[in-house]
Amino acid sequence: MPTPTWQELGAQKRASILAEIPKEWLLPSIPSVEEVKDVSGTYTHQFLSAREIEITESDAEVTVEKTRGGVWSCVDVCKAFCHRAAIAHQLTNCLHEIFFTAALHDAELLDKNYAQSAPLGPLHGLPISLKDQFHIRNVETSMGYIGWLGTFEGKPRQPHHADFESELVRELRQLGAVLYVKTSVPHTLMCGQTVNNIIGFTENPKNRYLTAGGSSGGEGALIGARGSVVGFGTDIGGSIRVPAAFNGLYGLRPSSGRLPYEGMANSMDGQNTILSVVGPLATTVGALRLVTKGLLSTEPWSHDPLVVEMPWRAEQEKLPEKLVFGVIRHDGVVGVTPPIKRALEMTISALKKQGHEASSPQPIKQAIANDRQQVIEWTPPPHSTLHTISSKVWSYDSGNDCNSAFALSAETPSPLMNPPYNPTDPEFTASQIAENNVAQRTIKKQYLEYWNSTVALTGTGRPVDAVLSPAAPFPAARPDDPQIYDGAHVALQIVGRRFQEERMLAIADVTSAALKVL
Repeated sequence: MPTPTWQELGAQKRASILAEIPKEWLLPSIPSVEEVKDVSGTYTHQFLSAREIEITESDAEVTVEKTRGGVWSCVDVCKAFCHRAAIAHQLTNCLHEIFFTAALHDAELLDKNYAQSAPLGPLHGLPISLKDQFHIRNVETSMGYIGWLGTFEGKPRQPHHADFESELVRELRQLGAVLYVKTSVPHTLMCGQTVNNIIGFTENPKNRYLTAGGSSGGEGALIGARGSVVGFGTDIGGSIRVPAAFNGLYGLRPSSGRLPYEGMANSMDGQNTILSVVGPLATTVGALRLVTKGLLSTEPWSHDPLVVEMPWRAEQEKLPEKLVFGVIRHDGVVGVTPPIKRALEMTISALKKQGHEASSPQPIKQAIANDRQQVIEWTPPPHSTLHTISSKVWSYDSGNDCNSAFALSAETPSPLMNPPYNPTDPEFTASQIAENNVAQRTIKKQYLEYWNSTVALTGTGRPVDAVLSPAAPFPAARPDDPQIYDGAHVALQIVGRRFQEERMLAIADVTSAALKVL
């Protein structure tokens, strides 16, 4: 029997994903993008019961309140999100793995536990989706590579691999979460959109002409379509922030060492100059807080040697009355498109109306303030230096890690991918890597000193509290056609200092509240 081609293997896997969807949940037909552009809102309600709509339209905080209070059973919640996730995948290509049967079994156990004693934990019965880097028992991890199908990260599977789980997965189970799907990623992970030879291109549910972002694009699309309300992705250069921005969500890119990465699949494993981190995407800031606080309550530093021993610090959420924002309108390299510029100005205006003050195109030495809040132009050390350093990092191995994964099946990388490395360049030597690490440490120090220097401008006795910046220079991308962008989400990011996750979530609440009354 001839060996299947990579195209045939991809088609087989694609079919096996659909085969996990109950027949009664299969859509009679898939509308073209021209017929239905937006599937993020009420379009999918025609396929759902009123009860399923109520459950899946509720945010994570409401869900756990009702499951922990006995108002909703874990099984009902699980079924509702499984159904909506199945619909989301058929419309956007957002899933790599479906394990509804195992999820419903776990939900049944949670309901039995509740009836006999009490809720299992703070996430009791909350369905949580995971990017396809997390290992889950009896579930495949392909990370978008056809050569990884039927293997363990491209290597022959061993008996113990069946039960292997990533550390964060074990902690989510301990907290009472229900795991039911793994979401799509671009092969290599090094891409701002999500495409691979298994499921193809993951579309943006708000505007199916556009990308869902990457590399946690499957998470972005699934949550954007309400097939999940909170899930976990990873981020090294925007892979949580970009999908969150493109899909109108909230995302938290924590500091390196705050949440556990132990036992996860990754690209360029062992590259330590710039570390990828785990973080949540969700429909609300409160959901980000709920799951992050929950994970830290499990003391992940006891099981992952790279996690810093730092419990949730409630005192960090107590903000001073007068906040000071730095604002980046242009990073000195890339400008922004009109929708992003408009969103930034709207946010500045909203902050002003709530007693905050926004920057004007004046030198940083002329900070503007009113009697409560203040925002100043942010002119740090050049971001072009950061880009130079990171570009070298992606080329350390001359692409060998990614190319060897492609070689397992002889698959061809998607033409939509633009590799961040030059395969004709030689691998970096140890001395060259050390030199790049020194350059990184130097600019980190310069950036720290710049941030500290803003204490002279704020009038609060503190440096700038956070920086308001575009998350990307454009809305979710695809063809350069203004009509195609109509209705797309536009988003910003709030940047804080290291290990200030609690504080940044509180500041995100302040900013969101200001925008709601603009």
